[in-house]
Amino acid sequence: MKKILVTGGAGFVGSHLCERLLAEGNEVICLDNYFTGSKRNIVHLLGNPFFELIRHDITSPYYVEADEIYNLACPASPIHYQYNPIKTIKTSVMGAINMLGLAKRIKAKILQASTSEVYGDPELHPQPEHYWGHVNPIGRRACYDEGKRCAETLFMDYYYQNKVKIKIVRIFNSYGPKMHPNDGRVVSNFIVQALNNKEITVYGDGSQTRSFQYIDDLVEGLIRMMGTDDKVLGPINIGNSNEFTILQLAEKIIELTGSKSKLIFEPLPEDDPTQRQPDITKAKDILNWEPKVGLEEGLIKTIEYFSKLLINQSSRS
Repeated sequence: MKKILVTGGAGFVGSHLCERLLAEGNEVICLDNYFTGSKRNIVHLLGNPFFELIRHDITSPYYVEADEIYNLACPASPIHYQYNPIKTIKTSVMGAINMLGLAKRIKAKILQASTSEVYGDPELHPQPEHYWGHVNPIGRRACYDEGKRCAETLFMDYYYQNKVKIKIVRIFNSYGPKMHPNDGRVVSNFIVQALNNKEITVYGDGSQTRSFQYIDDLVEGLIRMMGTDDKVLGPINIGNSNEFTILQLAEKIIELTGSKSKLIFEPLPEDDPTQRQPDITKAKDILNWEPKVGLEEGLIKTIEYFSKLLINQSSRS
């Protein structure tokens, strides 16, 4: 049994990771300040004697004994990370410093959940890990993009200077049950709008592309990365290499929900990437990992989750 700290453990990705780690027989400490996470995501775990929930903000130091640390804490959707941009960049930078300091003291292995946003609006397609990115450092998305880029720098410097056992993964667009219905991400937006038969908002002309990975595939990738030899630092892309236009996604969701929704088109937000597709060669070669869940299969499971959520919300109101 390993003792594992998960920051952001009540969030979308973190709650799924906590479930998986517990199922594998580990002791899990879930740290979250509930800015975007929710107790509803992990309430079913509270009866497990090997699960501990702590309300804490990682911009302040935290002290605990652990074998491994997954650093997932940070708002990840544009609506949430732009709501308080200074808080967002503090979480990425100060949070990384605090968690790396903890890992250094207790000699724990630590994984940083970085993001495909470090590539910005990429000029190289698909994006391999050696690509340095094309990011606007003063744009509205910079609090997240540059915060995550700085966190990667900190992780590498703690490795070089202090020999901290680090892992860096770059997570591409992910979706699945427990997504926040109002987080502004394209999959949750489209599904909620479709289930309510409301107009589906497409930004730009819908020709911009994304690659969507189901949450179970992402969690598997995170665990495999943590389990690699100490010489494997990353960064390694974790994402689905199948590319879809936003318009294709909208049409697929309308089809799967049987929705009467119509599409409306709005101007593209500032610095919104026109292309996003991971090169997952390293993940295949080093982690023996690649996504297993196809888009339609994953969307059906996610639609089922949101259908139940909306029914429950309606019955309470």
